[in-house]
Amino acid sequence: MLNHARCLLLDDMPKRQIPPSEAMFADLIAGYGRARIPQEAVKIFRAMPGLGVERTFVSYDAFFKAILRNGRVLMAKRAFNFMGREGIVPALSTYNTLIWGFCLSGKMETAIRFFEDMKAKGFKPDVVTYNTVINGWVRGKKMEDAEKVFDEMKDVGVEPNLITYNLMIKGFMASGKIDDGLKLFGELRKKEMRTTERTYAALMPWLCDDAGRTEDAKKVFDEMAERRITPKNKNKSVFLRLIASMFESGDLDGAIDVHKAMGKFRVRLDSCYYGLLIEGLCRGEKFDKAVEMLDELLEREVLAPLDSAPLEPSAYNPMIGYLCENGCTSKAENFFRQLMKRGVDDKIAFNHLIRGHSKEEKPESAFEILSIMTRRGVETDADAYVLLIESFLKKKEPADARTVLDGMIEQGHSPSAEIFRSVMVGLFEDGRVQTASRVMKCMIEKGIKENIDMVQKILEELLMRGHVEEALGRINLMLMNELSPDFDSLVVSLCDSNKPVPAVKLVDFGLERDCEIAFSSYDRLLDALYNDGRILAAYSILCKIKAKGGVVDKKGCEAVIKSLNEQGNTKQADILSRILAGKMPVDGKKGKKVAVGAY
Repeated sequence: MLNHARCLLLDDMPKRQIPPSEAMFADLIAGYGRARIPQEAVKIFRAMPGLGVERTFVSYDAFFKAILRNGRVLMAKRAFNFMGREGIVPALSTYNTLIWGFCLSGKMETAIRFFEDMKAKGFKPDVVTYNTVINGWVRGKKMEDAEKVFDEMKDVGVEPNLITYNLMIKGFMASGKIDDGLKLFGELRKKEMRTTERTYAALMPWLCDDAGRTEDAKKVFDEMAERRITPKNKNKSVFLRLIASMFESGDLDGAIDVHKAMGKFRVRLDSCYYGLLIEGLCRGEKFDKAVEMLDELLEREVLAPLDSAPLEPSAYNPMIGYLCENGCTSKAENFFRQLMKRGVDDKIAFNHLIRGHSKEEKPESAFEILSIMTRRGVETDADAYVLLIESFLKKKEPADARTVLDGMIEQGHSPSAEIFRSVMVGLFEDGRVQTASRVMKCMIEKGIKENIDMVQKILEELLMRGHVEEALGRINLMLMNELSPDFDSLVVSLCDSNKPVPAVKLVDFGLERDCEIAFSSYDRLLDALYNDGRILAAYSILCKIKAKGGVVDKKGCEAVIKSLNEQGNTKQADILSRILAGKMPVDGKKGKKVAVGAY
């Protein structure tokens, strides 16, 4: 557009013999200044005399503003001197423009020199001049100098306007002179000046950042709400600072009141805003109000836009924890799933959800959360696993409890003896003996030596069901870990249940490893074998017992010999007779306990 205007002014109008005016050149120069193209502004300004256009303070004002807007201070001073040599008298607007430009560039000494020069030449500074100088001192954080100019302004009869007060208030507040700023604000209202967004923008940030000034900030906020004055660009940061300051001072009700009034402002309440509210209310233990804020956040779908930022952990973790502790885990999960869509993988929140679902006896939901954690590689808490295991067991689902236990171990956690026991008991009572056996194996491998009574029950049931090799493998694992089952109890129980074959394998296993087995257990086994007609088996185990130096009932041995003879096994009967009579040597050397690979 500027190039088009330039062509019209420099080419088209001369061709049409339309004389351009100084005002047209001034507008074009100003346009190049706003566009940050000062070199073109200089060219146009210098070309004016050659085009027959006389320069006055009007074009000089536009030129000064264009170059000073872009920091050309030295050029402006040279041009001002040249202006005098041309015999052009500057106007008040010329001095105002120059002072504005010097203040903008931070050249306050130059600005003040021109300020004094204009007064010396008979120009009376107006409110614009004073405001410009005050603004320069405020920008330079020189409030004492700004106050002097403000006082001078009133002394010479120039009435400060709203801009003046806004500048002074901003300067006082920024320099920490809060009381002085509030005093001026009160003076402004006494004069019944209509405050604007800029007035409140000068006050509120500094009041909001001081927890001791929340009462003053709240009064100003209420005035803004009453007049429905929204901050510039709908910037809600000042409200966030006010709420944060109120939380810091412990005024939770005041923070809630601020939120209730937010509907009077044309600002979008985003996740940062709600996060601040929820965090502060949770920290102040006003959880019921925090839940209301969460409901509002979810109802307004604040987290739905893809560009929305997630809440901070300090906001959502206490909220989720409270909901999960108070029977509202489903709401907490709905909330957290929206955060997950924003890339949040917070282990604290995940573990809260697992605990909550487990306490509410919804282990399936808890297990789903646990699966998500595992897939995403999120670190888990051991106690969350424990609660989930207990929840599955309460629902009589020990197989799922065992799956969770396996996951707990895979994640590097060490289940306690009590957890192993509870899972083994649940599986055992559900008839899942072999699964309970595998849990038992894991427990022993972890070095846990408690729960031997439960181990004994599992071993007994394995043997009763004919899973002899598995049972012996578990016993061997126990021996490797310096544990030992009650062989006597197992033998007697098997014999009483008419299970002599597993019993004889158990005793044979024990003899090979020199395990402690009572002589009465040998007799009980021999009786069971004899009564079941397993005479050769009785003969074989009897020989092994004697070889290990064991003592058995003589009558029982004689009954075995008699049965051997009756069945035609005379050789075995003769060998056994001589062993018992001490006429045949037996290998009485006791071997050491030998453990074989567990299976």
